[in-house]
Formats: sequence, C-alpha cells, structure tokens
Amino acid sequence: MGHYDGKRAVITGGTSGIGLATAQLLIAQGGRVLVTGRAKAGLASARKELGNNAIVLESDAASLSDLDRLADHVKSEFETFDLLFVNAGQTGFVPFESMTEALYDQLLTVNAKGAYFAVQKLAPLMTDGSAVVLTTSIANMKGLPLASAYAASKAALRSMARSFARELLPRGIRVNAVSPGPVDTPIIDKAAPKDVADLVKRQLREANPMKRFGTAEEVAKAVLFLAFEATYTTGAELAVDGGASQL
Repeated sequence: MGHYDGKRAVITGGTSGIGLATAQLLIAQGGRVLVTGRAKAGLASARKELGNNAIVLESDAASLSDLDRLADHVKSEFETFDLLFVNAGQTGFVPFESMTEALYDQLLTVNAKGAYFAVQKLAPLMTDGSAVVLTTSIANMKGLPLASAYAASKAALRSMARSFARELLPRGIRVNAVSPGPVDTPIIDKAAPKDVADLVKRQLREANPMKRFGTAEEVAKAVLFLAFEATYTTGAELAVDGGASQL
C-alpha cells in the first residue's frame, strides 16, 4: 500500500524540476497525476519518466483558454481531485534599468495572472478538504539583484495564498505556499545568457547559509507535507531555502 493510494493531483509546470519531482514522489506512493508543460521536449521526457500513472498535457499557464481546456480535461480524467500544485512559472534576471515592458508583462502574466486563474478554474473540481499549494520564492521577501519584476510576481502569489485560503475555508480546502531558495533545476539557465546565469548561481550559492543549492526532491517533500500532512495549516508559506530567508 502506498502512502498516496487513491490521491489525484494536478501539477502545472510539472514536466521538469520541482513539479516533476513532486509528480514522481506521488506516483511512487500510489498517486495519480496530471502534469502540464509547454516545451515539446519536456512533455515527451515527462511522459517517458512518469509512465502510465501520469497524464502529461500541453498547456500554457498564461493562457486562459488553455486553462479552460485544462479544467475540462481534469474533469474528464479525474472528475474530482485532491491536490492542485500551481508550480508553473518563469524567471527573468534583468537589471531594473534594463527591464522592458514586454518582459515585465510576461513575468506578471505567467507567474501571477496564470496562477490566479488556474486556482479559480480548477478549485471547483477539487474534493472538499483538499489542498492547493503555490510556488513562491525567497525573492518575495529579499531584495535580490536582477529580480525586481520576478520578485513582484512572487509577492503577488504570497498574497494570493492568504486570500484563497480565506475564501476556500468553507469547503475545507487549505491553501499554502512553498518558498524555495536556490534549487538545482534548469530554470536559471533557461532565463538568462550563460554569463548572467553563472553569476546569479554563484551569488546565490555564496549567499546561502548552507552554501549549496537545494534539490527538487527536497522541495517536493515540502509540497506533499503541505498538501497531505499539514492539516491544521492554511494561508502559510513554508521556506525551503537553506535558511536564506531566515538567517
């Protein structure tokens, strides 16, 4: 018997990094998952890695029409489900002086608007007493260089966690956030030229109290704790950051 037998989860941004690691842990313990992503290579790789207990769906987290199709697909496959992990997001490491309107809009649309409407459209399908977990970031509380717009989008998510938690209380749906620090995933390399990405990673590692990056699996374990074990916790943010936001 697996710890998550019979549990069904929807994970946006679930084809790589933290989302994929969370899906893998759920499946290993008997759960079923539906994960979304955009990149063709990531979708194909996730299908291979996750196997028959996963549904891998191409979906753009910033597109409301895609979110409508996602809700229809979830209803068809699961009817109802137990965990919504809103993990899809985008980074953008740009000096404040160089920020463009296009990149600013993209970051806020993917990270904040997309997350907001994902919860709005999928929460009606969730089981009473289930859980929503949002991925925020230590950037929402620290003045990190090159991350002003990204940090603003993640601060918006932190606020949403509280608001959604209050509004979904009548159904017993708990809403919390996991706040990763620097994690060893490809997201930084995808967000910036190699020299900038290397600089950001070096600065993050040197500034971290533990002097290392976390792993996707370490964050995934925190997500599943918030989802299924922390039954008297809602509206909270759990830092998984090597002490970076606390020390």
